[in-house]
Amino acid sequence: MPSKTSRLALLLISSMLTLSACNAQEPAKNTAKEATAAVKTASKAVVSVNGIAIPQDRIDFFVKQTVSRGQADSPELRKAVTNELISRELMSQEATKKGLDKDAEVAAQIDLAKQTVLVGAYIQDYLKANPVSDDLIKAEYDKLKAQIGSKEYKVRHILVEKEAEAKDIIAQLKKGAKFDKLATEKSKDTGSKAKGGDLNWMTPSNVVKPFGDAMMKLKKGQYTQEPVQSQFGWHVIKLDDERDLKAPTFEEVKPQLAQRLQQEQIQKGITELRTKSKIEIPEEAAPAAAPAEAPAEKK
Repeated sequence: MPSKTSRLALLLISSMLTLSACNAQEPAKNTAKEATAAVKTASKAVVSVNGIAIPQDRIDFFVKQTVSRGQADSPELRKAVTNELISRELMSQEATKKGLDKDAEVAAQIDLAKQTVLVGAYIQDYLKANPVSDDLIKAEYDKLKAQIGSKEYKVRHILVEKEAEAKDIIAQLKKGAKFDKLATEKSKDTGSKAKGGDLNWMTPSNVVKPFGDAMMKLKKGQYTQEPVQSQFGWHVIKLDDERDLKAPTFEEVKPQLAQRLQQEQIQKGITELRTKSKIEIPEEAAPAAAPAEAPAEKK
């Protein structure tokens, strides 16, 4: 049976092999902090491999990565980390001896890894200079809360291409036809027709404005007496139910809002960099013109 240290080493190897991919998916703030930690090299060397030092900061960095994925910090983990870094250093030295670092693809990956660390450090520095304040997060929360509204609606609809079709459906409803049956038979909305046109619960902010406006005017059990037009076609809408909407509290969504605003702040910084930089992109050779098609026959 593998020892505890061996199992930790296996876990660690897996963690390290996927480190770059995981970092790309982390929120920008966390990635920046980790990237900056990776840059630190002015640390006491605790291990030497063929005269090349492995500093304490590097060990601490990889321990932190593994702990962030649920593994407890322990002497066994640190031993596994140290042994893995020794193995990595040995393989790195051997690859350099063989000249693998001169391979164009390998060199490009090395440059990209360095760039990723620098980008992370820049993001951390930029967010420190341009912080997202609690007041800004609260203002965004209030704006979104107002957009969502205080009610949500359970609706059905029948979507058709032409106004005349929608009017015919309304006429059939007035004669006693079942809304869900007509939706199944006639609706062009493949996502809801099999459910009798049921769109489940939604708020006006979830749908296009003409649909939302018509939906809010209905009373429970009513359907629109005139077709409603949107960019998708013509709708006949029925309100099954409505209820008060309890919005999540500010504290519940604050982390997500902060992350979103940080991303917007970073994008703003990138835009500023682009504006004051000289960027040259060679024009691609224009593709050959496609043969002209015969004009479509008018119907």
